[in-house]
Amino acid sequence: MNKVLTAVAAVSFIGGLAFSLLKLPGAEALYLVSLAAGGIPVAVSAVRKVLKRKISISLLVTIAALGALYLGQFAEAAAVMFFFALAEAFEEFGEARSQKAVAALLEKSPKIARMQDGREVPVEEVKEGEIFKVRPGDMVPLDGVVIDGESSIDEATITGESVPKEKYKGEMVYAGTMNQSGYLEVKVTKIAADSTLQKIVTLIEEAQRSRPEVQEFLDKFAGYYIPAAIGLAILVAIIPPVFFGEPFSDWFTRALILLVLACPDALVVSAPVAVAAAIGGASKRGVLIKGGRFLEVLSKARAIAFDKTKTLTVGTPVVAEVILLHGATEEDVIGDAAGIEKFSSHPLAKAIEDYAKQKGIMPHKMDKFKNVAGRGGNANCLVCDSKEHAIGNLQHIGASADTCDHVLPEVERLEGMGMTAVLVSEDKKVIGIIGITDELRSDSKRVIDALKKLKVTPVMLTGDNQRAANYIAEKVGISEAYGALLPEQKSELIIKLQSRYGRVAMVGDGVNDAPSLARADVGIAMGGGGSDLAIETADVTLMNDAIGTIPYLLGVGQQTFRVVRQNVYGSLIVKGIILVLGIAGVIGLSVAVAVDAIMAILVVLNGLRLFNAGGSEVAIIKK
Repeated sequence: MNKVLTAVAAVSFIGGLAFSLLKLPGAEALYLVSLAAGGIPVAVSAVRKVLKRKISISLLVTIAALGALYLGQFAEAAAVMFFFALAEAFEEFGEARSQKAVAALLEKSPKIARMQDGREVPVEEVKEGEIFKVRPGDMVPLDGVVIDGESSIDEATITGESVPKEKYKGEMVYAGTMNQSGYLEVKVTKIAADSTLQKIVTLIEEAQRSRPEVQEFLDKFAGYYIPAAIGLAILVAIIPPVFFGEPFSDWFTRALILLVLACPDALVVSAPVAVAAAIGGASKRGVLIKGGRFLEVLSKARAIAFDKTKTLTVGTPVVAEVILLHGATEEDVIGDAAGIEKFSSHPLAKAIEDYAKQKGIMPHKMDKFKNVAGRGGNANCLVCDSKEHAIGNLQHIGASADTCDHVLPEVERLEGMGMTAVLVSEDKKVIGIIGITDELRSDSKRVIDALKKLKVTPVMLTGDNQRAANYIAEKVGISEAYGALLPEQKSELIIKLQSRYGRVAMVGDGVNDAPSLARADVGIAMGGGGSDLAIETADVTLMNDAIGTIPYLLGVGQQTFRVVRQNVYGSLIVKGIILVLGIAGVIGLSVAVAVDAIMAILVVLNGLRLFNAGGSEVAIIKK
C-alpha cells in the first residue's frame, strides 16, 4: 500500500510542478493530493509513536508539512512529504536488497522430496532416517548421507565454492544443493527445520537485524537530538517575532526548515543499510557473519591468530619423504608400514596406505598386531624372514630397536621441516623413516601477504612442536609463531595478543580451538562444508573452508565502516550547511527538503555498494 501511495505522491508532485511552471490551474490541487498520499502513512506513524511516548522523525516531518500548509506554501508542504516518502522508499529498497541473499537461498530449497517408494512428500513431513532419491538435475531436498549411487553436487549455496564436489556412498549432502549428473539415494539425517541451509538462512536474517556499536550510538544520539531540535525550532519561531518584532511568517518558515533538516533520517539509515548489504554480500561468498557488531570488530582487528592444522594446512597427511637404512628398499619399508597400518584408523596410517597404493606396493600380511596408544604398533610379518616388526615414533621404536647414529639426525631434520617422523623397524633394527607432512594450503602465503597489506598482523598458535610451527610460519611469512600449545594455553596467548594489538580475531577449525575462538574478539571457524558446531558456535564461519576469503572478510569490515563514517560525516556536514543557510533566509523550505532527501538517498546507495565490496582483497589472493 505504501508503494502505491508513494507512486501517487510522486506523480501528483511532478504534475503540480509542471502545472506551476506552465501556469496552469490545478497545481495546488495536485500538491494537496501529493501531500495526502505521501503524508498519510507518515502522519499515522507519527501519531502511533507519540501515543507510545516516542518522538520520531515522522513527527518532525509531519509538523514541518502542516506548518508549510498553514503558511499557504502548498508546494513546500508537498515537497516535505514527497521527498521524505521517497527517502523512505529508498531505505525500504535497501532493506529488501539486503534480504535478497536470504530470499535466493530460500528459493533454492525444494518443497518436495521424492521418496524411495516413489511418493512425493512435502519436505516438512519427511522424518529422520527415511530415504529419498535425487535424480540428475534435481535439488537435494534435505540433509542426509548417500547410501547408494554417486554424482557431482554443486554446493555453492552452502559453501560459496563454484567447483562441484564428488559424492559417493557415505558422503554427506545438503538441502538446497544441485545434483548435476548421477543418481543418488540418500538417508535423511536432519529434518527440514534443522537443515544446514535453514540454519544459514536463520543466521543471515539474525545477523542483518543485529546492531553494531555505532548504530547503538546513533540511535541514542537521535533520541536526544530530535527533542532538542523541536525545542530549538519553537524558540526560532517565537523569540524573534515576540521579542524583536520580526515577521512571524519568515521566522516560522525558518523554524520549519530547521525541523526538516533536523530529521536524522540519513544518520539513522547510514549503519543498518551498509551492514546488511555487507553481510548479504559476504553470504554469497560462503562467509557467514553472525552480526553487525562482529563485522565492526573485524574492521578494527589489528592481529589475527591462526591455528596451523586444517587452517593454514589442508589437514590431510601425505607421505613426503622415505629414508632407507641398513640396505632396506622402499618396497620393504612401505610394505611393512602399510601392512601394520591396515590395523589402524589413524590419519597417518591412511597416508601410508595411500602412498603404498600410489607406488603399487603390496602391504605385507601381518598378524598378532598390538597397538601402543599415541606411539605406534607392533605386529608379526608373514612375508619377511624376521617376524617382529614395529612402526611408530622415536619413543616407541627406541624402546624396542637400535636407533643408530643415522636415525636421530634424520628425525630432527624431518621435524625441523614440519614433518612427522614415522620409524619402521625389523627385529631390533630401524630399516626406514617415513616423513609425513600436512600439506600447506596453496593460498596460505598469499593470504598472509594480503593481511599484511591490510595492516593486520598474522600470528600462529599450534599444538605441534615449535620446530614444525617455525617451519610452516617461515613458509607462509608469519614472523610470530607459538608451538606445543594446549587449548588453554592458546586461550591465554589470545589475551596477551589483545593486550598488545587491541582487537584480535582467531581462525580455527571450530572444535579443538573452541577456547581460543571464544576468547578472541571475533572467532572465525572453518565450516567444513556445513559443520553444525562451526555454524552454531563461531562468530564468523567460512562455509567453504577457504582461508582466501579472510582478507576479503577483514577488508569488507574495514570498507563497511568507512562507508558508515562517510555517510555520518557527510550527512552532518550537509545538514549543517543547509541549516545555517535556511535560518539565515538564504534558501527556502523546498530547497532544504530536496537537499535533505537527496542526502538520505545517497546514503542508502552508498551503503548498497557493499554487496560487491572486497573485490581488491579477493584480487590480491588470486594473483
